[in-house]
Amino acid sequence: MCLTCGCSGNSEVKITNSQTGETIAVETKEDEHHLHTHTLPDGTLISHSHPHTHEHQHPTSPIEAPRIHAQMHGTTITLEQDILRKNDLIAAQNRGWFKGRNILALNLVSSPGAGKTTLLTRTINDLKSQIPISVIEGDQETVNDAQKIKETGCKVVQINTGTGCHLDAAMVERGYSELNPPSDSILAIENVGNLVCPALFDLGERAKVVILSVTEGEDKPIKYPYMFRVSDVMILTKIDLLPYLQFDLDRCIQYARQVNPHIQIFQMSALTGVGLEDWYEWLRLVSKF
Repeated sequence: MCLTCGCSGNSEVKITNSQTGETIAVETKEDEHHLHTHTLPDGTLISHSHPHTHEHQHPTSPIEAPRIHAQMHGTTITLEQDILRKNDLIAAQNRGWFKGRNILALNLVSSPGAGKTTLLTRTINDLKSQIPISVIEGDQETVNDAQKIKETGCKVVQINTGTGCHLDAAMVERGYSELNPPSDSILAIENVGNLVCPALFDLGERAKVVILSVTEGEDKPIKYPYMFRVSDVMILTKIDLLPYLQFDLDRCIQYARQVNPHIQIFQMSALTGVGLEDWYEWLRLVSKF
């Protein structure tokens, strides 16, 4: 089990190429870290994690533990291995691959049902004559969203994470290797619907774009602050529904800027097209194609 977010680290990931129909099963096993606690002769409690399959040594003194947390009753020393380090290294490689090909990689994140796929299909249809766009779709199961993207004529691969609740850099690497997006293009990575764990995983993207539907409530930015803090852009979707909802638009924007003063905010409806041109102009400006 992944200690970062609790999802299974041994689930079978499936990558489906919508152009060929081929499905590749990829078994992704993260380092299995197990937490152990030991008491030193002086009564100090030491907690540390290590890969289950590797030999390890238990620290014999508090000095060997890199992180020390004072508690009311004694001292707990935690020796933690950075389980995101491997992901960050692959993410850096991904970033270099994208930069070398002038590919604008965007990590689209949201809760389930916020409208990522609807916004993406509208964006592709409106811009495909101007900017080549490819898509990596992330979901736990089904190829439903990939099929919707395919109908736009866009190249797309579907990554099914099984019990996993987020995409990681290695999955994205396998995805774009299968997809082979062209140079001078946009790669949209539609992450698994989740406002928690995808915030922790760098995929090598140029920017995180958090999509928030007005049907979800204006307090999402302060309920899930880390996601909005690490995002460069917030898109408020389904604004055509505002007359029918008790949604405080100004307060939502205030909360978002409270968490992240530098976040760029767009308000739009993928159904009516209101506000989309501002989003498209941002894409043109950032991609510089």
